[in-house]
Amino acid sequence: MRRMEHPSELFEVGQEVNAEEIGRWREGQLHLSARACEIPALRSFLLAFERGQVVAGTVSGVHNFGVFVHVDGEPDGLCTGFIRVPDLTWGWINHPSEAVEAGRRITAEVIVAETRTGQVTLSLKALREDPLIRFADQVGRVLTGPITKIVPFGVFVRLASDVVGFLHLSDLTDEPVETPDQLVDEGELIPVEVAEVDLRRHRVRLGPAGGANRTW
Repeated sequence: MRRMEHPSELFEVGQEVNAEEIGRWREGQLHLSARACEIPALRSFLLAFERGQVVAGTVSGVHNFGVFVHVDGEPDGLCTGFIRVPDLTWGWINHPSEAVEAGRRITAEVIVAETRTGQVTLSLKALREDPLIRFADQVGRVLTGPITKIVPFGVFVRLASDVVGFLHLSDLTDEPVETPDQLVDEGELIPVEVAEVDLRRHRVRLGPAGGANRTW
């Protein structure tokens, strides 16, 4: 698990090593990981997890790419839990610090535990109901909400506390424009029609209020 320039820093020909089989090459040769067996206590800890298992832990670090968690019972001196940004919350956030903070106690669901990486990937939102399930009956309704983000091809509109929908640029206006910010501003309230609630992809597609394009 430490950095090295060449395998000879770790091994020599004839040395006996412990390694985990992680696959086979096309020619039939085993694909092994010595790293997976480097810390026996860590390997035993990770092998005890099952997908969907609920665990508890303490947030140790919050970064723009995700959150590190000290999972209860992990070997001393290690940090084994990690939560990717999309697995933090069903709602829209600009940074993980909007969902959790260092030192907070959390309960999360196991996605996968990997001995090769020495890490267990967790999900906070898996233990919470998808807000779109209750929002699915809003299809066809006209709602008004603030624009939370403007991108080159459209805008995101907040429809409820944990529900954000997308309105394509072509539904903003019939006039030729290069970007939505020529028409609207972030934070501006606009009326939209809920065109589709896709539970499988977890997204809400919006259309212009009244079913026709308009210039704001």
